[in-house]
Amino acid sequence: MPSRVDVPKGTLDLMILKALAPGEKHGYGLATWIRTITDGTLDIDDGALYPALHRLEWRGYVASEWGVSDNNRRAKFYALTADGRRRLRQEVSAWTRFSDAMWKIVNAEPAVPAPRAR
Repeated sequence: MPSRVDVPKGTLDLMILKALAPGEKHGYGLATWIRTITDGTLDIDDGALYPALHRLEWRGYVASEWGVSDNNRRAKFYALTADGRRRLRQEVSAWTRFSDAMWKIVNAEPAVPAPRAR
């Protein structure tokens, strides 16, 4: 299993919005989806996940509703709002531009230093 990496600042919201795109999930389901889709590389701590969910809900990107989980326990389920879907499209576009630029940097040939003036 790959070692875990730190989640870059500002990316957790995008991960949550993307995880909710197909439909509602509870917090544990979100964390499990992220861990599974990244082959265990990203493991989101509850201490980061739930404040992010509350922030997204406060901003109107996510709505929540209490329900019953698969194991018959009470759980809060989260779903994207129309504003959340718009925000997801914006975040994906920005992330794609950033990751394309980083890919170019990471794969660039080392620059040959210019000769020093004497």
